Amino acid sequence: MRADGPPTAATTYVLIPGAGGSAEYWRLLVDELRRRGRAAVAVDLPAADEHAALPEYADTVRAAVDGHRDVTLVAQSLGAFTAPLVADHPAVRLLVLVNPMIPAPGETAGDWWAATGHAPARAAYAAAQGRDPDADVDLAVDFFHDVPEEVTAPMLAAGGSPESPAVFTRPNPLRRWPDVPTRVVSGRDDRFFPLEFQRRLARERLGVAPDDLPGGHLLALSQPALLADRLEAYRREV
Repeated sequence: MRADGPPTAATTYVLIPGAGGSAEYWRLLVDELRRRGRAAVAVDLPAADEHAALPEYADTVRAAVDGHRDVTLVAQSLGAFTAPLVADHPAVRLLVLVNPMIPAPGETAGDWWAATGHAPARAAYAAAQGRDPDADVDLAVDFFHDVPEEVTAPMLAAGGSPESPAVFTRPNPLRRWPDVPTRVVSGRDDRFFPLEFQRRLARERLGVAPDDLPGGHLLALSQPALLADRLEAYRREV
């Protein structure tokens, strides 16, 4: 489906968070999209339920899509495992993955790390920047390094959100990538999923080249206006 001109007011962005499953991650982007006259729905995933896995996550997102007729589905990081399971919904016109864990069909989120070579890619990028390549993951260093302090402080003070272990271990029902236009947005300064790592993964698994923006892993917090610009540009293309 192609629409000429800017997206219509009926366009709805349904936003899938990454690890921890909190809709709070999207709050700045939601405000930015609504200022532009767009509807935006940030989804809270049942990440605190230790028995919830990808099918339950997908059911939650599908319920958020229901009732809308023109949806752009946006997924952050781990959310890329859930998004393709919902993209067959007839309302979904476009799928946008942001700094994503792009899954292969049937691959679990637990197996993804070794299968993609994430650890050596992250270590090599850290070394190239003069950081300790063997350091443990640190929220402030790896995720919030480019997020404004007034945004970072309350989120770090609140602590990390739990993630259901079943998401990483239960089978992934994805059998093939959905037939819906898919775009990838990568942070040029992402320390957790380095840009070249993301480019390789997007090329190998989707056959697409990511569009990159200045910023790290949490683009919706560090660059909400630029991310909104990119989402709106994508919507004009489909």
